[in-house]
Amino acid sequence: MAFTAFRDMKPFPQFMFAILVVLVCFLVFMLASMIAAIPVYGLETVLNISELSDLTNPQTINMLKYFQVVQAIGLFIVPPVILGWLYYGNIFEYLFLDKRVNLASFILVGLLMFFASPFINFVGEMNANMTLPEWLSGIEGWMRDSEEKAAELTEAFLNVFTYQGLMFNLFMIAFLPAIGEELLFRGVIQRIFTNMTNNHNWGIWIAAVLFSGLHFQFYGFVPRLLLGAMFGYLLVWSGSMWLPILAHFLNNGIAVLALFMVKNEMLDPKVEEMGSTSDSYYMAAVSLGLIIVFMAMFKRQNKNNQLQLKEIR
Repeated sequence: MAFTAFRDMKPFPQFMFAILVVLVCFLVFMLASMIAAIPVYGLETVLNISELSDLTNPQTINMLKYFQVVQAIGLFIVPPVILGWLYYGNIFEYLFLDKRVNLASFILVGLLMFFASPFINFVGEMNANMTLPEWLSGIEGWMRDSEEKAAELTEAFLNVFTYQGLMFNLFMIAFLPAIGEELLFRGVIQRIFTNMTNNHNWGIWIAAVLFSGLHFQFYGFVPRLLLGAMFGYLLVWSGSMWLPILAHFLNNGIAVLALFMVKNEMLDPKVEEMGSTSDSYYMAAVSLGLIIVFMAMFKRQNKNNQLQLKEIR
């Protein structure tokens, strides 16, 4: 007998219940992972994980990577699966994982994400130079401190020089977030707010705001917001979750691969700054033009596959 108790919930109760499911899953997974880590790292180390600050210690980095993977699974991957079953019954259909994708769309998404980097870098640089009014200096200080700590941790994670380390980082930073964050933010949250507003655009942009805000990296808020909206339109215009997953994977994966190549002196460090320096602003302009062209081509290519409002109810 099908479990249907949650299928008639209105959008706002759905959203609130989704938050509860996410929190419960996160806590359960973190508790289980801490228990599992005790034989490896020791009880005292596990209990004091929030106080670990020596990012030059390989054991510290390994443990933090372990918890990062667990967090990605417990916070982003498992909750959408549970919610898809509770709200709809058919998980694959609810999360738009049942739609076929044509090869041309895959190629367009690949080109889109490859050529989007300079414009994203430009927006990121503008966002990073943001300053708040003097009366908000305390908040700005906290924001910059949070950003610096996040950057230090990311740098420590990405500081690898072996192909095994590269593959694990691609798994941790590109593969898991691409699946989990897209299933949660585009598959669940965007669907809920689209139903709530009866409008795809509102659903896309509200989900993108939440997607960017919940990373708690304020000086990267705008580029992440734009990427979230882009992923949302890829879903609506194609009807398939696989394309925003691919776009998200490529966005993160290209960054991981580029930094690895820079650290191993296989790539000029300036490649990371394309579009964000005064002598490369033209590249950001070209990048923006290509984004518009590729998005328009993608929409036209999938004109018969676009999601209708009735399909997400």
